[in-house]
Amino acid sequence: MSYSNSIIFGPIPSRRFGISLGVDLSPSSKQCNFDCLYCELEGSKTVDSMISYPKVKEVIEAVQESFDKHPKIDVITVTANGEPTLYPKLDELIDEVNIIKNNTKTLILSNGSKIYDENIFNTLLKFDTVKLSLDCVSAKCFKKLDRNHKGIDVQKIVSSMIEFSKTTRNQFVLEILFVKDINDKEEEINLLYDAVKKINPSRVDIGTIDRPPAYDVKPVSFESLEYIANKFEGINVNIAYKKRPKQTNSFSKDEIISMLKRRPLTFEDIDNLFDDNSKNILKNLAELKIVSIIDSGGVNFYKIL
Repeated sequence: MSYSNSIIFGPIPSRRFGISLGVDLSPSSKQCNFDCLYCELEGSKTVDSMISYPKVKEVIEAVQESFDKHPKIDVITVTANGEPTLYPKLDELIDEVNIIKNNTKTLILSNGSKIYDENIFNTLLKFDTVKLSLDCVSAKCFKKLDRNHKGIDVQKIVSSMIEFSKTTRNQFVLEILFVKDINDKEEEINLLYDAVKKINPSRVDIGTIDRPPAYDVKPVSFESLEYIANKFEGINVNIAYKKRPKQTNSFSKDEIISMLKRRPLTFEDIDNLFDDNSKNILKNLAELKIVSIIDSGGVNFYKIL
C-alpha cells in the first residue's frame, strides 16, 4: 500500500512554531495505546503496536518533496492518527529527518506512554522539541480518562519523564488536558502539580476540550484553568484556550513583581490581564532587568529569574 499522498499535512502556520509541516505516521487508521475520552478521533480499541504504516523511505521522500515546494518550513511536526511512538521505525526515521532538515526544527507530539522504553527514551532525545501528555497521576484517574492499553504504568511514565527532563538538552513540553469532573478535582490537581515540579519541563500547556470529543465528556471553564495555573507556582504555565476572556486590570509595580514571583506569565496573559499603564510598568521592569523575557518552546514568558 502506498501512503505518499496522505503522510504529509500542511504546511500550516503555527502560533508557537512558525510554519509547521505535519507528518502522520498512521495515515490509514487510528492506532493508539490510549482511547482517551476527549479524543477528537472516534473511539477505538487500544493497540500496543502499529500493523499498518508507511516505510521510512516514503516518509522521507514526502518530507523532501514538501521542502522542495515550500522552502520556508520552520518545524517538522511528527504525529499520528493515534500514537507516533508506536511507529516501529521511529529511531531510523528521526535519524534520516535530521540529515535532511537543515535549519528546520523537529517536534514530536506523543502521549508519553512509551517513554519508559529505553529505545523510545533515546529516540525522543533526538528531537528538538518533545511534547508529551500527562493528564492524570493517580492510576484510577489515568485509567478512566486516558483508557490506556493494559500494562501501561503511569508511575513509570512520571519517573521516566523526570529522568528525560534531566537528560535532554532540548525543549521538553508537557501538556495536560482537563476534563470536567474527572481530572479537575483538587486531589488530582495536587498530584499533577507535585509530579510536574519533579519533572521540571521547559513549559506546561494546560487546556481543555475544544473539539467534539469521542465520548460524552465536558470541558472545564477558563476560570478553572486559571485557578489551576495559579496553583502551579513557579512553573512556566501556558493556558491554551481559544476564546479566553479579556479582563484587564490595573497593577502596581509591587503587585506585578509578586505575581511573577508566583508564576511566570505569557505575553498572552499580559495582553488579557494588564491595562496599558500596567504594561508600561512591566516594560520598565524588563528594561531594568528586574523581569526577564524567556522563550520556552515557542512561547514567551515574563519571569523573575
